[in-house]
Amino acid sequence: MPSPVRVLIVDDSAIVRQILEKELSRDPDIEVVGTAPDPFVARDKIVQLGPHVIILDIEMPRMDGITFLKKLMQYYPLPVVIVSSLTAKGGDLALEAIEAGAVEVLCKPGAAYTVGDMLIEISEKIKAASLVKMEKREILAKRQKSSEKLSLTRTTNQVVAIGTSTGGTKALEDILPRLPRNSPGIVIVQHMPEHFTRSFANRLNDLSDIEVKEGEDGDSVIPGRAIIAPGNHHMLLRRSGARYFIHVKQGPLVNRHIPSVDVLFKSVAQYAGANAVGVIMTGMGRDGAAGLAEMKENGATTIAQDEASCVVYGMPKEAVKIGAVDHVLPLDSIPGKILELVEKRG
Repeated sequence: MPSPVRVLIVDDSAIVRQILEKELSRDPDIEVVGTAPDPFVARDKIVQLGPHVIILDIEMPRMDGITFLKKLMQYYPLPVVIVSSLTAKGGDLALEAIEAGAVEVLCKPGAAYTVGDMLIEISEKIKAASLVKMEKREILAKRQKSSEKLSLTRTTNQVVAIGTSTGGTKALEDILPRLPRNSPGIVIVQHMPEHFTRSFANRLNDLSDIEVKEGEDGDSVIPGRAIIAPGNHHMLLRRSGARYFIHVKQGPLVNRHIPSVDVLFKSVAQYAGANAVGVIMTGMGRDGAAGLAEMKENGATTIAQDEASCVVYGMPKEAVKIGAVDHVLPLDSIPGKILELVEKRG
């Protein structure tokens, strides 16, 4: 990670620019080199100031953020963190931005998301974005398009738990559409804000044979269904007799995240034990490493994405470092290994 990370803030709101510049400047690892009220001003400042990361609003006058992002990725690719309003519409636009090349999404402060929460997350997302190799994202996107559908001979009652962060939206788009309808129940934490997770789940549902949905408290974890933790909530696995279901709750940030991978993985270790497969994928930080270790200790088989196919090799690296991982695999080998493991144990 470059130190400090040079950041350019592009937002039509003077108040937002002012708050972000003031608060981010408190982080010794971040330097705000400038701000811009619209993409036209930003275009010139990018050349003049040489930022490592751009903070970009979506809805702006003169040129919207997504149009600017597409032009930027074509002519001057840089890691971009999208900051959007906390709305369902904003979630759909944020996913469009990720498709266009944005690295991360974040919501502006609102009733359910305070300035303090945002500043904790945005500093982490900026640092993670500074590590992203843009050409690697393009390689992963091409790989996803060429992937083949896999098969499973029988339905199992096992649970697959997946945790990911930066680069995880593309990684999940590579994995879930390759899984067959009789895949085991899947629970997922992808670090994303509220509303964005619903839009993302809906998109994956359209791409996949399995059902993909944003989690609601009490949802059953059943074969052929993948449940994504809702933004701004932790998601835990629970069991009643032979039935697995999820519990969704609010709470403090864990490892600077809500939802947290560790919260999910530790609940899977407790309630599914050896009847689970744990997968940790691309993302910065250590969220999920300790939980994956608990899953392994309780008999689960564990998988980590390898460094070469990660957008950011942080979370998998930490899990490998503490001995929590049984198999280290490239992204395109993970779906097949999941099915191999559940079929072997089924």
